[in-house]
Amino acid sequence: MFLDEDPQAPVAESPQAQAPAKQAQPQSPRAGAAGWNADPAQQGGVGEEARRVSWGHPGEDQGDQVGGYGYPRQAPPAAGYGYPQAAPAVQPVQPAQADPVPWPQQVQQLAGAPGQGGGDPDRAIPWRPPVASNPFLQAQESARPAPLGRRFAARLLDSLLVGALVTAVAFPLVTASVRHIENKIDAARLSGENVQVWLIDGTTGPYLAVVIAALLVAGVLYEALPTAKWGRTLGKKLFKLQVLDIESQLPPGFGQAFRRMLVRQLLDVVVVGVVNVVWCLFDRPWRQCWHDKAARTFVAGEN
Repeated sequence: MFLDEDPQAPVAESPQAQAPAKQAQPQSPRAGAAGWNADPAQQGGVGEEARRVSWGHPGEDQGDQVGGYGYPRQAPPAAGYGYPQAAPAVQPVQPAQADPVPWPQQVQQLAGAPGQGGGDPDRAIPWRPPVASNPFLQAQESARPAPLGRRFAARLLDSLLVGALVTAVAFPLVTASVRHIENKIDAARLSGENVQVWLIDGTTGPYLAVVIAALLVAGVLYEALPTAKWGRTLGKKLFKLQVLDIESQLPPGFGQAFRRMLVRQLLDVVVVGVVNVVWCLFDRPWRQCWHDKAARTFVAGEN
């Protein structure tokens, strides 16, 4: 103590003298209960470093408790009085997975009937429509070649109806053509010269074209269109016949119906229609005539 110092001024103590005093201070009940104490020896640094606090006693194993800003990191309270005890997590039970069944075996199991070794006798069998009520099976059963007698009667009726229509148009033209040819022959005979007379000339040629056109139009309107739409003409409807396609067993399209009609008319014109009709007597198994073979059709009979 110097002479110029105030004897009543407080004397500054050294840090070594203050350390035991700070260590001797009693701990608060909250800090003692939680086991947290500030370690003065761990406090140091300058500026922001001086604000960092390390909690706990020196020399103790702090575990995973790391010091930082503010309050220390506390462990969650143990279950006890005042705290609900968490129920253990229930793990879902996974059902045992059986080995996958190969798909051929699944098909056999589904298709197999009881008593045939193809399935369980207690297993429900998939529903199947009865045979009598299946329209596809009925159509296949009814699609059989018609009797030849009914076919001949239907063809005769159709030919008479078409012939009557064509005759009504062709008769005046044929009469005029015959009269024209006779006049040409008489003129050649009166000339006394050897003259060649043509049956088809500038007069009879147009008449013939009109007759052929009338035959085609009558065939399309009476046979091709009804066959493509309903599979039958008036004569086939009366005798319960139907023209069907061989592959689909449905009424043919317009192209098939027109080709069928055209081939039949050409064969009738060249006087081969008789052979065409007789051919179906020996054809197997569809009893086809030549015009049926050209259109890939056959005549089926209804029960």
